[in-house]
Amino acid sequence: MCLSVSGSPNPRAWASGPAGGAPMEQVSIGLIGKPNSGKSTFFSAATLVDVAIANYPFTTVEPNVGVAYVSSPCVCRELGVKDDPVNSMCLDGIRYIPIKLIDVAGLIPGAARGLGLGNKFLDDVRRADAIIHVVDASGSTDEEGRIVDPGSHDPVVDVEFVAREYELWMRGILEKDWPRVTRIQDSKEALGELEKRLSGLGITSKDIREALGRIGLLGKPSHSWSDHLDEFVHELRVLAKPMLIAANKVDLPAAARNLERLRGTGLKVVPTSAISELALRKAAKQGLIRYRPGDGDFEEVEGVTVSPEQGRALRYIREKVLKVFGGTGVQQALNAAVFELLDMIVVYPVEDEERLSDKDGHVLPDAYLVRRGSSARDLAYRVHTELGETFLHAVDVRRKMRIGADHVLKNNDVIKIVATAQRR
Repeated sequence: MCLSVSGSPNPRAWASGPAGGAPMEQVSIGLIGKPNSGKSTFFSAATLVDVAIANYPFTTVEPNVGVAYVSSPCVCRELGVKDDPVNSMCLDGIRYIPIKLIDVAGLIPGAARGLGLGNKFLDDVRRADAIIHVVDASGSTDEEGRIVDPGSHDPVVDVEFVAREYELWMRGILEKDWPRVTRIQDSKEALGELEKRLSGLGITSKDIREALGRIGLLGKPSHSWSDHLDEFVHELRVLAKPMLIAANKVDLPAAARNLERLRGTGLKVVPTSAISELALRKAAKQGLIRYRPGDGDFEEVEGVTVSPEQGRALRYIREKVLKVFGGTGVQQALNAAVFELLDMIVVYPVEDEERLSDKDGHVLPDAYLVRRGSSARDLAYRVHTELGETFLHAVDVRRKMRIGADHVLKNNDVIKIVATAQRR
């Protein structure tokens, strides 16, 4: 049994993990797009943090950072317990797990050359694990975010120029060192130089090796890389900064014909109405309706009267968005970024395998996001560095089975980690 809560999660920033533990590392999702695409509305809807929202370019000058949530069925009902979350929350059997959401300044063509707000946009998302590109699917804003006739702008162009600007920026970081790297005789040393140069962008050695492998250069002498910088940068962006499209303003008539064209880009596309999600979450917060982020409908609250204007807005959202697309797309986009692009799973560490609790008695206290393929020892390190260093074994609580350090975790595993006494 889970705590039953009406309305939407109340955003708080969880800065640390279990009491006395190391800071809990959050997954970071960057919101990008041209000005006036609706990404600041998306940010507000996902976090319920008030930011400047207006119909003009560069409304967002400094990056807004907030806490959003991804949602996943909680194991509490399956295990028949009433949970007591600490690092997350559980609403009617759905576990909401915090992630970091970054809304950065609008991008226009030529940003890599310093136009608009220039490289600041690109620098702000360098640490993002994945990217949600909020696109005006209605085609009612041009490349620089200016209002035009609905349907007169091709949103596919927006997708292409954002990818191009990001790659130009990455190329600019690499190109002055590229001749020197490609002259290094030892390919391992060359790889080390690339890793050093790109580490500030959150790009790993694994990303670099895989990008070189995709263009057939891994294992070849570094001098053979010299004419392949553009190919390398493209593959690196795709690997290191996976992206999906939130096709926003999807309720507007001109958006319908653009959805399939956007899907033709090969990227994951989520039909989205950020303004509808924001309205529903605010209405739920005010107690006017019952609505959980990601739901396909909302419930009226008995005895609560809404104004005629509120009633019209809620009916519009139900008929034009929820019934057509099964949701507003905001929660769906967040979930897809984490569970599909980043291929993450949810794991529940506990200290007492009988009570399914931590040392303070909180039942199923923590839900951790880890990459699919992570091991029991990887989870120990995620909970606390010292726990990973002193790891002995773990217990699969469901099966009451002892497992080793290299045991690969599965989604919704409940795991007890056993380690030696902590160092003094």
